[in-house]
Amino acid sequence: MNRMLLTVLITSFLASGCATIIPKAIRDKVNRNITFEGLKKNPAAYEGQMVLLAGVIVKATNNPAGATLEIYQTQMDWEDRPVHKDVSKGRFLVQTTDFLDPEIYSKQREVTVAGTVLGVRRIRLDEMEYPYPVISAKAIYLWEKTEPLPYDPYPWYPMGAPWGPWMFWGPWYGPYWYYY
Repeated sequence: MNRMLLTVLITSFLASGCATIIPKAIRDKVNRNITFEGLKKNPAAYEGQMVLLAGVIVKATNNPAGATLEIYQTQMDWEDRPVHKDVSKGRFLVQTTDFLDPEIYSKQREVTVAGTVLGVRRIRLDEMEYPYPVISAKAIYLWEKTEPLPYDPYPWYPMGAPWGPWMFWGPWYGPYWYYY
């Protein structure tokens, strides 16, 4: 009985660590077949459908109706976190009825957004009219800031350095015993 209880507790503890960032009710409605390239080419074809996109904030603006985030799209990893921040297929807009503080939702912050496609809005970007797909946010996840470490957390040393390969293993126990 105690073993069974322990197994259930450990399993529930481990499963809670696998929780996703977007609520399950919203995540289940997301159409994972919609790619950003397809959405950018023809946003009208996907109007009303739920999408999941990740990217980096370019600008956050608030108005009496809510807030708008301008985001450049990036790929997502297995956690739906933005990766490869130097590679993007384009930009999109996220609209929400909530107030989003521009100091928190600031430039260069990573976000993952789930929402419905509203269509396209053409806004001037430098010298051209840029077509932004517009998403009505159902869930916005702002990722925690990450700072690069000032050192390598896993330094590499030659085998047995600085004492040579026999310090810890001896000439017959090391991983390279067949080279001697």
